Amino acid sequence: MATQIHTENNKIADKDMKDNLSAIRNIGFVAHIDAGKTTTTERLLFYTGRTYKIGEVDSGTTVTDWMVQERERGITITSAATFCTWRDYHINIIDTPGHIDFTVEVERSLKVLDGVVVIFCAVGGVEPQSETVWHQADKYHVPKIAFINKLDRVGADFFTVFEEMKQKLNSLIIPVQLPIYENDEFTGIVDLISNKAVYYDDQLGTKIVYKDIPQHLLSAAAKYRDNIIEKLAELDDSFMQKAIEGAISEKEIISSLRKHVIANHCVPLVCGSALKNKGIQHLLDAICDFLPSPKDVGPVKGFKGSSETDFQTREIAVSSPLCALCFKIFTDPFVGKLFYTRIYSGKINTSSAIYNASKRLREKVSKILRMHANKQEIVSTAAAGDIVCLVGLKDTTTGDTLCDEKFLITLEAIKFPLPVVSVAIEPRTKADQEKLFAGLKKLEEEDPSFKVIYNRETGQNIISGMGQLHLEIMVDRLLREFNVQAKIGKPQVAYKETITRKVETVGKFIQQTGGHGQYGHVVLLMEPLDKGMGIIFENKVKGGSIPKEFFASIKEGVFEAAESGALGGYPVVDIRITLLDGSYHEVDSSELAFKIATEYAFKDGLRKAGPVILEPIMELEVLVANEYLSQVIGDLNTRRAKISSIVERKNLKIVRADVPLSEVFNYADVLRNLTQGRASYTIEPSYYEKVPGEMLSKILGI
Repeated sequence: MATQIHTENNKIADKDMKDNLSAIRNIGFVAHIDAGKTTTTERLLFYTGRTYKIGEVDSGTTVTDWMVQERERGITITSAATFCTWRDYHINIIDTPGHIDFTVEVERSLKVLDGVVVIFCAVGGVEPQSETVWHQADKYHVPKIAFINKLDRVGADFFTVFEEMKQKLNSLIIPVQLPIYENDEFTGIVDLISNKAVYYDDQLGTKIVYKDIPQHLLSAAAKYRDNIIEKLAELDDSFMQKAIEGAISEKEIISSLRKHVIANHCVPLVCGSALKNKGIQHLLDAICDFLPSPKDVGPVKGFKGSSETDFQTREIAVSSPLCALCFKIFTDPFVGKLFYTRIYSGKINTSSAIYNASKRLREKVSKILRMHANKQEIVSTAAAGDIVCLVGLKDTTTGDTLCDEKFLITLEAIKFPLPVVSVAIEPRTKADQEKLFAGLKKLEEEDPSFKVIYNRETGQNIISGMGQLHLEIMVDRLLREFNVQAKIGKPQVAYKETITRKVETVGKFIQQTGGHGQYGHVVLLMEPLDKGMGIIFENKVKGGSIPKEFFASIKEGVFEAAESGALGGYPVVDIRITLLDGSYHEVDSSELAFKIATEYAFKDGLRKAGPVILEPIMELEVLVANEYLSQVIGDLNTRRAKISSIVERKNLKIVRADVPLSEVFNYADVLRNLTQGRASYTIEPSYYEKVPGEMLSKILGI
């Protein structure tokens, strides 16, 4: 349940500061599941004064994991937005899920964030999803800070994790902090930039004490501080010159690091233990010092109007025309739809009219909300650099660009991975049917990776998502939020039929009754077409053998007959139907008679034209680490896959293949097991192919 806090008449503390874009940080936390993203977020909110009490994941008291399903499972399911202030900086934070089934939440968050903190477990090291989100951030060119968390745990090893990061992530990672252990207990950190040891004198970590670096760490601290200077000198000739001339100041190191982090040349590495309240204030300092402001990212790029070739840019400034992106939709039971929006330029006022450049329509904003997880603060204005929720939009969907109608710009849409797991879902009772469809529609609007279709061939409602957990959560939400009881089953493959040779076929429908009879007579030519051509109808009747008023009925008869084939009753595709000739009766001919005659001709022609069953072939792309390549290829060969290419990208391999849909229903789970979760894939429909003989009897049950 959302809580709304009215602040229109109260001055927001950071309002004046926010007018300065340089003082804004739009950042997110990304990592493998259970690396400590939500726990870290809780500490940030506490130390910045945003909350007065630290929430805990295990006790279900966290701010950002507010959904019932999140608190029951102890995992983040939906990305939550909040904000805080630190050292006069306004920090917008998005806490993202770590489970691969909810990777879409990471994808759309990275699209609108200026920087991210990638969190690693000091025991687990570079875990699969951490590796995945690192590459996702690379794809969007999002600057990063790395944070090794959980240094208090038994088995924690900062230096081993650092080496693993260098091997697996293909980035220049520069440690700027080292952990301090005394009697095997994690007690503080070494700040290599200031050359000081940092200790925490109370359990909450609020009393920070700076001391000299312990004797046993002096050598390591000197080595890694020199490493900072060396790496920055390699990146920057002017910095190298300063290093040669004499000592480098803290300010110069921070300035150089910031410059190269923003340019994606390097990644600073910090450390701590969020659970034990150590290192979080210095992580906040790193966010402010190293990650970019909206102005640092540079002008936003988009298309002029609907053109995808005419590029233009929009300066990041409040004075520029409006440009914003709706990156998420969530349905609040009390407020209605919340449209999470990143504003790149210009500003939006309550009750102002804005233009949806993606849909080419006008929208009106009735309310602007600044989110603190599921709590809301009403504000009258939002401007460049803000991440807010808009209320009142009617036709906007995820990925739409909102702008000034006089200054059109369309940002590149967010590309979401296609669903990979599907199940059939039906209401348990007739009373549940209407509620089921309404609930599914709302969930589909919220989550672009969740799809709902009605399969006419099988008569099933099919829901598709990113994995079994994803669909389990959606079904659970249907029960709790929409009070829908549903039955879950398995989907069937949607096969098709076609013909293999050209035939001429005749259809007649003659019926005599007491009054007017029925008379229809057609001659059709049926011939196979190339893949993906569908059904093409042509009329070559000459000389008036069939009056024009019956042509529409004949065409309708063709398409209705094509809904059910001759072998398994599957839809017929890739056929050209040509109306060659026919005859009519001046009294008895009717639209119905010609329609039925056409269906007779079509069915007869199918049986004579060598019908075959086609199965859907999917275009599969697997991104896999080198060490798991042979396992992936071996498995694909057992799935009747045709591998088209294997391309190398850094230390990864991209395997492209065509594979029957029936062979990859469970591929998400199989791939995880084969690669210990260190692979990802995308899949989309490509074409239909003739079913092999050995599979035909299995499909037809003969």
